[in-house]
Amino acid sequence: MANWDEILFEISEYEKSNVNRFDLVRRKYLKKLFEYTKRNVIIYYSGWLQKGNIEEIEVNDNDKNGFMTVIHNLDHSIGLDLILHTPGGEAAATESIVDYLHSIFGNNIRAFIPQLAMSAGTMIACACKEIFMGMQSSLGPIDPQIHGMPAHGILEEFEKAYGQIKDDHDKLYVWQPIISKYNPTLIGECEKAITWSNDIVKKWLVDCMFKDDQDKEDKAKNIVEELSDHSKTKSHSRHLSLSFCRDKLGLIIEPLEKDNKLQDLVLSVHYACMHTLSATGAIKIIENHNEKAFIHMMIPKK
Repeated sequence: MANWDEILFEISEYEKSNVNRFDLVRRKYLKKLFEYTKRNVIIYYSGWLQKGNIEEIEVNDNDKNGFMTVIHNLDHSIGLDLILHTPGGEAAATESIVDYLHSIFGNNIRAFIPQLAMSAGTMIACACKEIFMGMQSSLGPIDPQIHGMPAHGILEEFEKAYGQIKDDHDKLYVWQPIISKYNPTLIGECEKAITWSNDIVKKWLVDCMFKDDQDKEDKAKNIVEELSDHSKTKSHSRHLSLSFCRDKLGLIIEPLEKDNKLQDLVLSVHYACMHTLSATGAIKIIENHNEKAFIHMMIPKK
């Protein structure tokens, strides 16, 4: 199996050449993966682990331009393998990107998670017909965040306050400083965000992953309830393993370990991407196996 050091050593061998060594190695393994699977390959990588939590790193509407760029001239009939590494982001942008991918490739999309696809990244993975994960891979909860806080958590706190004040009016003085920080529309925003997130993920699961399953409605409903319930997941950053996602949730997941060659190629691409994000100004990479790329670079502050 390829490892971090082997890919780094390969990159370092081109240090004195005139080529972009990070691009060269990354694109080499993207091409090899395409040649092995005979399917289109696109990487969707964010550098939040390397660059911190800056706004552009999350899923956003500008990413649509990246997908449009790298999908142009691909053979749509051979499907898509989408390699995801993202902390998540905007629900509206996520829905728009998934709708666009479905309009091009239909149901013939597979998600690969070499390490992390959190929040909206998990939502994208649930919009695919199957997910490939390794023993080291994780998905995450899909509970929506409002102003950096879990929508479910806000509703739970409000309901708790309402119940305690109803039973004991003196509790009003305890809760008043907390409740006064809520804007008038916050509760409604939370309820709408939860419904929106749950509805689109359930629809994607029914239409894609469980398309031919007689129990698709029930399976999709159960998965969404587990992934979106903040009281169960406890934290939006909770890492959900392959075994949990497959055996507990019921998602259709193939272990990368079943195919050593596939695992080696996917992890080679992953390590090449991680080295690119660590050692260059790139903060997001959307790229296909034909060397067509849309790379968002961090602009240095003057």
